[in-house]
Amino acid sequence: MSENNSRFNIKVEDMLEAGVHFGHLRSKWNPHMAPYIFMEKNGIHLIDLNKSARKLEEAAFAVQNLARLGRKILFVATKKQAKEIVQEAATKVGMPFVTERWLGGMLTNFSTVRKSIKKMSTIDKMISDGTVNTLAKRERLMLGREREKLQKLLGGLDEGRLPAAIFIIDIKKEHIAVAEATKLGIPSFGIVDTNANPNIIDYPIPGNDDATKSISYIMNVIVAAIEEGLNERRKNKESQKDENPEKVAQA
Repeated sequence: MSENNSRFNIKVEDMLEAGVHFGHLRSKWNPHMAPYIFMEKNGIHLIDLNKSARKLEEAAFAVQNLARLGRKILFVATKKQAKEIVQEAATKVGMPFVTERWLGGMLTNFSTVRKSIKKMSTIDKMISDGTVNTLAKRERLMLGREREKLQKLLGGLDEGRLPAAIFIIDIKKEHIAVAEATKLGIPSFGIVDTNANPNIIDYPIPGNDDATKSISYIMNVIVAAIEEGLNERRKNKESQKDENPEKVAQA
């Protein structure tokens, strides 16, 4: 891969500046990451950014295609330095996210999660139409606390259906999410540091999953790819309307 990938503007020099190459101490490494390690310096493994760029490009193409098809990608990042970055990125492209805590069964027991999301929507409706004001003060407080708790844990999820894919920051920390996606056959993407096994997900992106600059760089590429896919989807729909104006009018 060339130093500058023209499609997604992936530059090795920019990745270097963002610290994407910094791995963990050699003592914490996972041997499965050997193919992606460039060298060791002062006891720290450094990641081969040419390979990271290729893997990031593969992931970007894949998420672009999913967005073009109207599919949802669930973003997961509960570590402190990634939460805000990921929530902002997911919100920007209208994708679901989990940034507070991964509840066991969020994917494998989605029917229960859907009920909780629906309950939150019901409380919201009660607040908006004033029904909540007819309740006793104690009941209002209890509903408020319940809504706050549900919003914190499930506020970023899509009530309707399971995601078509999952994108994870730190696959080692979010191992339960990875396991649930694997069990259900949901394609997985993720930033994989030198202490994790890249073979457990479908689209590993070798990189520093601890530094905010590194996470931001990778997320910016992924978001840009999703935006491109969404734009293509929008253009396709518009061209179909132009080709079949009668069908659109009848609909």
